[in-house]
Amino acid sequence: MEMLKLVALDDEDLRIISAHLQDAVLKVGDLDYLRQEKRFIAVTNRFVWERAASGVFGKRTFERRRTVLHFDRVISVKANGIDHGRKDDVLSLLAVRFIAGDAPAGIVEFTFSGGSAIRLTAECIEARLTDLGPAWEARAKPEHDA
Repeated sequence: MEMLKLVALDDEDLRIISAHLQDAVLKVGDLDYLRQEKRFIAVTNRFVWERAASGVFGKRTFERRRTVLHFDRVISVKANGIDHGRKDDVLSLLAVRFIAGDAPAGIVEFTFSGGSAIRLTAECIEARLTDLGPAWEARAKPEHDA
């Protein structure tokens, strides 16, 4: 399976990235804001939804893959419900969405299970998602309560 590489320059592109990152897990220590470069980085273990949906030879497989997501042109970062001192705490990503402001600027919001969130104030949407290496087998497909 080819590694995924996506670019988001608008809200529609960001919704596609969000779909690919739904149920990604990451540690607090895998988040970084490089203020001087105006770059926010999140290194995740994403659930490979595209593989789970199609399967191989009629057999569905569940995989995760190390993936980096970075946003450029980030002015500030605010977190709610995340203790940056607890680097090994695990976060489960539910969605990434854009809240428009004074166009093209706005807020990029990461929503995690348990109610925690990260909000990036950005000059515009400029994001890249890149798979970093081979996939490994996941124990199960993520499930959600209705």
